[in-house]
Amino acid sequence: MWNNDLSGARVVAVHAHPDDEAITTGGVLADLAARGADVTVITCTLGEQGEVIGDTFAQLVNGDADQLGGFRIHELYASLEILGVRGIHLGGAGCWRDSGMVGDPANEHPRAFIHSGERAVNQLRELLEQLRPHLLITYGPDGGYGHPDHIRAHEITHAAAGDTPRILWAVSDRKELDEGLEAITQTPDGWGAGELAAVDSVDLAVELSDEVYAKKVESMRAHATQLWIADGSISRTNPVAAHAATSQTGVKVWALSNLIAQPIMRHEHYQLGHGVPLPEGATGVLDGLEF
Repeated sequence: MWNNDLSGARVVAVHAHPDDEAITTGGVLADLAARGADVTVITCTLGEQGEVIGDTFAQLVNGDADQLGGFRIHELYASLEILGVRGIHLGGAGCWRDSGMVGDPANEHPRAFIHSGERAVNQLRELLEQLRPHLLITYGPDGGYGHPDHIRAHEITHAAAGDTPRILWAVSDRKELDEGLEAITQTPDGWGAGELAAVDSVDLAVELSDEVYAKKVESMRAHATQLWIADGSISRTNPVAAHAATSQTGVKVWALSNLIAQPIMRHEHYQLGHGVPLPEGATGVLDGLEF
């Protein structure tokens, strides 16, 4: 069972870009914070290579104004405020740049996160020595879907972890994802289906209460340049409403700029990456740890 009083527990999530904290771990982070845990999100880049949904700020992208990273700082901190957690930029905001996907010209930028080397490891190690987390959350060795910055976040987390008791990798469970995809009965015009990264085996599935799920949705919605929630909502960033439907009660549908429709699932899933094993029947990320 989850402990309702997590006072004294310290959790750090290491993420590559703004919006990763909401999409992959928003529910767990919000729940931990609400229960009294000290939760910190360390974000490694500004997400400068992202695309933009909506016309309002479309010219902020790299190749035009190249101002997207600065804009996404505000989206990130709006998301963190909704989740009730603290945020830190690795090395300070703008130290490391979004590397883009494999083959992107951004790979060659001298500040690209993939070139961060021992400097980033030392930056993270110094933060972890200050924060002394009982739990680290990041991605698996493949970064979840192969993004070089996600892979680098995994590498530096494990290199800098020291004696942190447990590291968990945020993943998507193939069975639940497929069930959610099959349940989508209507998608907005222009949205479609596509291959989504997931794993066949998880060590922990954390159920999100209605309150926590709502916080996760709102934290995702804060990243309005990057993702679109198809519940009819609009924003200054994207004043065009999208509507989707699913046969799963209480589940919303969303998409990135690739417009691949997917469910916001009612569980977040994790694999044990290192450290203290999860006890049998565990339902929470801190189960089996002393703090």
